[in-house]
Amino acid sequence: MSSPLLTGHDLCKAHGPTPALRGASVALDAGEILAVTGPSGSGKSTLLHCLAGIVRPDSGTVVYAGERLDRLTEERLTELRRTEFGVVFQFGQLIPELTALDNVALPLLLSGTPRRAAREQAGEWLERFGVRGQEASRPGEMSGGQAQRVALARALVTGPRVVFADEPTGALDSLAGEQVMTALTRTAREAGTAVLLITHDAQVAAYADREVTLRDGVPAVATEGAR
Repeated sequence: MSSPLLTGHDLCKAHGPTPALRGASVALDAGEILAVTGPSGSGKSTLLHCLAGIVRPDSGTVVYAGERLDRLTEERLTELRRTEFGVVFQFGQLIPELTALDNVALPLLLSGTPRRAAREQAGEWLERFGVRGQEASRPGEMSGGQAQRVALARALVTGPRVVFADEPTGALDSLAGEQVMTALTRTAREAGTAVLLITHDAQVAAYADREVTLRDGVPAVATEGAR
């Protein structure tokens, strides 16, 4: 069997005096959609931040494609997040001053893609996520579901190997949430992109291939997904 694409082993992380992770271990295979679930305060988002190189664990190891993320320089971590990782948060975190098209094109521009080509690719991704026609809209002019699909397009436009999605439907109603998850999982499977999905919603977790439940900062249960 091939090695997992991304692993976290025996991860510990505290926020001040409060421990968030207490020796958590998890592995993500290439092309796999993994849901991490658990009650509020169980360490789900902290685990994602450690695995994505956003924060460094206090102890333990994070290995991505043979590289120890917990030992990399900030410059290398920034490069990975720009080229091989995509990140989506609950509220999208689109840049409010930019149009949908320019929000999606931004990662390509930062990677050196010429502006015209970046905007063309961004338009194709907006169409793929069902928000063609919103190119000139700013985040405040779109519905929550539309804005979140723009955020997903931005996360996937560079062709990352891993997408980290932290409660991507948490601010949406059930219909918009279903549309977002259908678009995310379909596109990820077509591209062979691995997805680490943080959610408290069992219906969202059912889109994953496998589910890991965190309790008190450690994995408690692992199950196969329903879809």
